[in-house]
Amino acid sequence: MSRESTRFDRVPATEAERDDDDPEQVTREEILDFWEDRYGVSPTVFDDHTFWERGAGKIWIFRGDAPSPVDVEGLGMTFLRTRQEHWKPTTEAVQRFGDHADQCVVHLDEDQAATFVDGEDQEIADWDGDWGYLIVTHDLVGESEPMGVGLYLYGELRSQVPKGRQRAF
Repeated sequence: MSRESTRFDRVPATEAERDDDDPEQVTREEILDFWEDRYGVSPTVFDDHTFWERGAGKIWIFRGDAPSPVDVEGLGMTFLRTRQEHWKPTTEAVQRFGDHADQCVVHLDEDQAATFVDGEDQEIADWDGDWGYLIVTHDLVGESEPMGVGLYLYGELRSQVPKGRQRAF
C-alpha cells in the first residue's frame, strides 16, 4: 500500500503495529535505532516527539501528539527519507538534533565550511570514519554546530545543502 501524499499518518511504534499491506513501512523503533546506531543519538532525545509519514518514506517529526491520520499541509518538520537504499536525514533534522551526535560527524575548518555551504564537493583526506551520510559541523562562536548533511564517498565530501540554502562566503 502506498502512503497518501496529502495526509500524515503516524509511524507505527513497532513492527507488530506495521500495516500488513505495507512491509516497507518504517517504525518508530527503526527510526530511533537508525539515529542511535548511525549517529550515536540517544533515543531519549526524541521522547517528546512523534513521527509521521507523508507519502512514501517521507518522515516528519512533531513535538507533541495529534490524532492520526491528519489532513494538513505541514506537521512539525521534515526529518528523514527512508524509502531509498540509504536513509538520509534532512538538513533541518541535522541542524536541530545533530548536536546530540557523537558518531559519523565530520568537523570542517573555515575554508571547508565555506565550500560546503556553497554546495560544492571537496576532498576530505583526513576522514577515517564510515562512508555515507554524515553530520557536518563547524565552529560558530566557539561552539561546534551542525551545519547540514554531507555524503562521503571515495575521499570526497559531497554537500547536500539544498540549492535554495546554499551561500557563497
